Amino acid sequence: QVQLVESGGGLVQPGGSLKLSCTVSGSTRSIFRMAWYRRAPRKQREQVASITSRSTNYADSVKGRFTISRDDAKNMVYLEMNALKPEDTAVYYCYEQTTTNDVYWGQGMQVTVSS
Repeated sequence: QVQLVESGGGLVQPGGSLKLSCTVSGSTRSIFRMAWYRRAPRKQREQVASITSRSTNYADSVKGRFTISRDDAKNMVYLEMNALKPEDTAVYYCYEQTTTNDVYWGQGMQVTVSS
């Protein structure tokens, strides 16, 4: 059974930094794309960043502040978040898409940016 487990969230002051991690276990298929999504209160879920073996993509709202990376040897994906703003407050989800188009989600993790 595939499991995605996020860690690294929590409370941070505006302007601060956090690094989210996602560990993938139980996956027997090759990973095509990994991503981070978030859902803020009273808003729809949005893709924050994604990464394949060839490229990365970012939402306009986080470009220049967030960096996504992956370590395939460790089956992990990271999201380094800098210059955090209160509007970055959300539940963040890890996402995996395999080469056979299977999709998996993590359970979600709260990130709160507040003074």
